[in-house]
Amino acid sequence: MISACVRRVVLLSVLALGAAGCGWVPPRASDGTLALPPSAVVDAAHAARILALDPERVTDADVKNILRRGPTPRIMLLHGGIYPVHLSMTSFGNFLVGMGYPEDKIRQPRSGDWSHSPYEDAERLAGIAAWYYERDGMTPMLIGHSQGGMQAVKVLHVFAGAYAADVRVWDPLTDFALDRTTIRDPATGRQRPVVGLALDYVSVIGAGGAAFLLPNQWTLLDKLHTIPDTVNDFTGYTIAVDFWAWTLPGAELRFKAVGDRARVRNVPLPGTINHVLAPVTAEFAADPAARAWIEAYSPRTPPGPMPASAGANLLWAADVWWSIKKHWALEAQQSLRAGPAAVRSAGARTVE
Repeated sequence: MISACVRRVVLLSVLALGAAGCGWVPPRASDGTLALPPSAVVDAAHAARILALDPERVTDADVKNILRRGPTPRIMLLHGGIYPVHLSMTSFGNFLVGMGYPEDKIRQPRSGDWSHSPYEDAERLAGIAAWYYERDGMTPMLIGHSQGGMQAVKVLHVFAGAYAADVRVWDPLTDFALDRTTIRDPATGRQRPVVGLALDYVSVIGAGGAAFLLPNQWTLLDKLHTIPDTVNDFTGYTIAVDFWAWTLPGAELRFKAVGDRARVRNVPLPGTINHVLAPVTAEFAADPAARAWIEAYSPRTPPGPMPASAGANLLWAADVWWSIKKHWALEAQQSLRAGPAAVRSAGARTVE
């Protein structure tokens, strides 16, 4: 059963890579060193269009004609821990690009990888997220699958100071920690510590269960389902029958906020979703029926039965994409409202 799942992951991911992003080359500056693409300049007219968006009703046209031309936060994908399940998250990265998200805001700038390993140190991931925030003026979105979902929650606890009083900023271009534990906050222009930073959106699917048997996850035994005030919106997706995450109907563990800031959603998913294949979604972006269903989706008013051609993964893909569009708009609007001085202090986008 598992070997068949792995074969399907490999097949679908290879097909997705063939359709999008095979020729990826990490961006470089004129001197040949790695560098992120230059920041966009947003004029007053386009800034007004971004500010006029309703974050909960972002259309496909809004993505293509408005959001893609403005401030765009980084997405940090975190894949599961059993090889080659990372290809499932590669498929999801291609889905996001197919739906209109800029590829260079998902792939890691040094390696070109679509996702981070759950075996990367959580303090390193937090330091990278802080580096992106300092540069872009927008906090990254974290989306984790399986053990990668556990690591995403661990990053939130790192920001909450549960593992260390100070966390060093980490440069993803050189892959080295910097000799500082503070960043210049683009919202205020003042120095602030990495610890205490709050992300805007984080979601996880299939987190927990068998991965607790691994020593690197033991520290999460009492933390996984408690979400600290280092995220504004958190969504936990639970598959009804998931032997990897140890969830069964009536016995599912719910995520809960432990402070006053975090808004936590618990979203149950059908037991027909396979834990290993849950993020395999690339084909939905090119399927007219699936794409139309995704575009019509809202958590408050689902658009009726899913197309017969799509699997149960479609529900997760639609819900996550709805949240990404929402927080893309919110972060872009917040960045623009911060004003030119604050944005320039972070080396990010300017508004004329």
